[in-house]
Amino acid sequence: MDKVPEECRVEDALGILVGKWKPIILLHLLQEGTKRFSDLKRSMPGVTQKMLTKQLRELEEEDIIQRVVYPQVPPKVEYSITEYGRSLEPILEAMHEWGTKHTAHKQEKQINQIKQN
Repeated sequence: MDKVPEECRVEDALGILVGKWKPIILLHLLQEGTKRFSDLKRSMPGVTQKMLTKQLRELEEEDIIQRVVYPQVPPKVEYSITEYGRSLEPILEAMHEWGTKHTAHKQEKQINQIKQN
């Protein structure tokens, strides 16, 4: 990586992606397509309605996802990934792969520490 630290934009990217639920929301939309709010909530049992709403709004503000409200009763709201948001797919995939390797690394380190004792 041949970057000037003072011009690093990693912090900008993390500012958009950081949030316990944002990567999970994005993966659901990338892999499963358009989802209603209730479907997203159901697929993430640990998230509160307030937190899901907040994270969705933040992603929408950054043009990562699109929110469509249908004028009906009860209201129907659907979320989908934007074309711009799709550019995050390789980044999320790389982060997933690194996270998997890191977890394995930590487990191996713990096993080696136990063997040494």
